[in-house]
Amino acid sequence: MNHDQTSDRSFVIVGGGLAGARAAEGIRAEGFAGRVVIVAAEDEIPYIRPPLSKEYLQGKAGRDTVFVHPADWYDQQNIDVLRGRTASVLSPRTHELTLDGGEVLRYDKLLLATGAASRRYPGQGAGLAGVHHLRTIGESEALREALRTGSRRVVIVGAGWIGLEVAAAARGYGNEVTVLGRESVPLNLIVGDEVGAVFGELHRANGVDLRMSTGVADIVGDGTGVTGVVLDTGEVVPADVVVVGIGAVPNIGLAAEAGLAVDNGIVTDAAFRTSAADVYAVGDVANVFHPVLGHRIRIEHWANAENAGAAAGRSMAGAEVSYAEIPYFYTDQFDLGMEYSGYADLVQDAAVVIRGDLAAREFIAFWVADSRVVAGMNVNVWDVNQAVQDLIRSRVRIDADRLADEKIALTDLSAPTD
Repeated sequence: MNHDQTSDRSFVIVGGGLAGARAAEGIRAEGFAGRVVIVAAEDEIPYIRPPLSKEYLQGKAGRDTVFVHPADWYDQQNIDVLRGRTASVLSPRTHELTLDGGEVLRYDKLLLATGAASRRYPGQGAGLAGVHHLRTIGESEALREALRTGSRRVVIVGAGWIGLEVAAAARGYGNEVTVLGRESVPLNLIVGDEVGAVFGELHRANGVDLRMSTGVADIVGDGTGVTGVVLDTGEVVPADVVVVGIGAVPNIGLAAEAGLAVDNGIVTDAAFRTSAADVYAVGDVANVFHPVLGHRIRIEHWANAENAGAAAGRSMAGAEVSYAEIPYFYTDQFDLGMEYSGYADLVQDAAVVIRGDLAAREFIAFWVADSRVVAGMNVNVWDVNQAVQDLIRSRVRIDADRLADEKIALTDLSAPTD
């Protein structure tokens, strides 16, 4: 892109998270020399969310490690970050974005990277002192302060990724931890019963009181704050700290009010273009057409914000983009490290093939549909994620026995056989 042709143009990014920051990088990488503005609702420069439930929450990483770039990087790149500002009205017809306070930004192209918000506990107990949700750096710091003294009764509502990571952090501080989950085993809607049970056994082995097939009726307290969680059975689980981890919802309000197509997020094509001219969307909020799958998917994980954000920025700046990366996610809990790659919406009816030792928590799990690997998870087995992704990408048909056989190299499996 010619710098002289872009210097008088303005690109606006709504959202100060990882996707927005990487999009700004992508825009500059394509040679766009005009104005780039990031509208960040939080009073922070863009930061990365995974550490908020992992090493930052555990007190093992400093605050400066969570930011995508130091503050002066944005100055060097001539990128304006408007901190603590929210967008109130998007007007695609006039190419204008109105901010809180009435300021109007005129744009040539605009990217919606508004992310997702924690699903809040619906009852009145959500407002009690000692009840936490976890999405922002401020919420992570408040939760860490509540956990770090140890010897507190911590009840976690939700046995998904966030709930389990918080449980591990809370136990690391020496707290008494109870996890309440509606399903029969943790994560079973994501990884199924067999693999989900591995995570359940891990937590029980580390002193977590894991109560599955359990519903929550209410969160209760007194004048000083939360005192317990009431189960559907009427039992009250005593609590000094309650953490609600029941998922997230995409922040589609601005887009919906502007008349953009929304369906489980903001609808885009594979180049992140929305239904409105010159308006793009990326990250947790975007439901993006995937050219390999042939349908749209919305992904809330870090790697998607990282990779898709940069691709969306390049697309805005004029590059030809058809985004087809394989979704990726990782977690660290106690002595278990895991990487997951694949298409979560394809695993529901897939067969699970285990390669390694499930009981020892050293294995690779493959989800296989029509003899093809659609997802893979390596647990305490390292330097294999690229090979797992190659298997998924190859779409070759693989015999389950060969897939499970540790004597056969993963790299040999992705090559077609006669």
